[in-house]
Order: sequence, then structure tokens, then C-alpha cells
Amino acid sequence: MTLSAPARWALRAVMALGLTFIYVPLLLVLINSFNGDRTFAWPPHDLTTRWWSAAWANDGARQALLTSVQAGLGATAIALVLGTMIAFAVQRFRFFGRDTISLLVVLPIALPGIVTGIALDSAWRSVMGDLGISKGMFSIIVGHATFCVVTVYNNVLARLRRTGTNLEEASADLGASGFQTFRYVTFPLIRSALLAGGLLAFALSFDEIIVTTFTAGPGVTTLPIWIFNNLFRPNQAPVVNVVAAVLIVLSVIPVWLAQRIAGPQAGAGRT
Repeated sequence: MTLSAPARWALRAVMALGLTFIYVPLLLVLINSFNGDRTFAWPPHDLTTRWWSAAWANDGARQALLTSVQAGLGATAIALVLGTMIAFAVQRFRFFGRDTISLLVVLPIALPGIVTGIALDSAWRSVMGDLGISKGMFSIIVGHATFCVVTVYNNVLARLRRTGTNLEEASADLGASGFQTFRYVTFPLIRSALLAGGLLAFALSFDEIIVTTFTAGPGVTTLPIWIFNNLFRPNQAPVVNVVAAVLIVLSVIPVWLAQRIAGPQAGAGRT
């Protein structure tokens, strides 16, 4: 269907309005991180990098950054392993069928974060608490992995749905085992989807706060929690803007890389 010129201009206007609504607040955070005025007077007249120096000198912010990176990498690693195993199970056994497995895997991420957090907290206290294992970095990683696995699996499933089964059937006809078929046929097809899903999972983990609040132990702080704890302290406002700007940049980069990785092969293997 070909749209008329007025309709195309209307769609462009709607898109521009939507992008403005999304990105102007983010740009304001980035600009205010260089605003020399503590009250963030607008437009800024004194652009400076001293708040960035102050943020780097803040031990709490640096430790929160390190904790966020560690949690993101740990949760992503678990998600990649489990996502690969689920993909193998779907392709090899199909004992529930893709749709049923997808429902079971995706359901946890559809729940409100506070519900997931309460459930994880209760499970940790019931199981790990009896073993004398307190909350800390590992509990945060486990909490983040619950939704990171969903992200990786959804990415892999989308790739599997776009690829045909001719190669897998030919491999089976030649006598290859299910594992060999997955290793030499299926895995090369989903490899870029796994990597892209891992990058998206890292970005989600890096930004998460609700589940983290329930799974973090005493004294364990990620960047989002550090921002929330210091958001209403007037003397910390400029540094909070800097940390928020860092969070924005470090969240956008993995998403951009994921699109670059998954895009070129999005239609590979179609039949």
C-alpha cells in the first residue's frame, strides 16, 4: 500500500514527536552533567567537567559502577549458558513444543519487578538462609539472571523462527546425532542472536533497580541504587547527573552493538 504525501508527512511528524518525547529528557541529563550551575539554570552558561572529576573521586559511585559491571557480566554469562541449553532442548527434544516452553520462560519477565523481587527474597531466605549464605553479589547475579535468560532466549527464538529446518533434517538424514546437529548446524545460525541477546541482557542488568533492591545484601550498591539513594541530596545533585549520564551511555552502547550484530544476519537461513 502506497501512502499519500500528507500521510507520510503525518507519520514523520508522529515519529519525530515520539523521539523528542523519549530523548529530550536524556539529552538534558547529559547536558546538565556539564552544567557548572548547581541549580541547573537553563540555558547553561558555564560548561565544566569538574562534576565528572568529582564523580570519579567519589568512592561510592566508583564502587557502584564496579558492582553493576560485575553483576551484569555474571548475569549475562548465566543467561547465555541457560539460553543455549534451552535452545538445544527446543530443537532436539521438542517435548513441550516451542510455544509452551516460550510461555514458561517468558512468564517471569511479565510479572512486576517488585513481585519477582519479593519471590526471590523469600526463596533466598528459605533456602540459602538455612545454609547460612547471606545476600551479596551472587544473589544480585541470580536475580538479574531471571530476566536476562528471557532476553537471550527470546532473541534466539526469534532467530529460530526465521530459519528453516531443511539443514537440520538433512543432518539427521545423514546420521548426525542431535548434539552434532545442534553444534554444527543450529548453533552457527543462532550464534549472533546469542551474542546480541547477551548484550541486551547486560544492558537490562546494568539498569535494573527493583529486583536488585530485594536481592542485594547490606552495603552492596549498584549504579541505579546509588543514584536513587543520592537523588534528593542537594550537594550530590551534580554528581548524580554525571553518574546518570554514564549509565545512559553504558546502556546505549550494548544495545547499539546488539543491533549491529543481529542486523546483518536477520534473514539468514530462511526457506
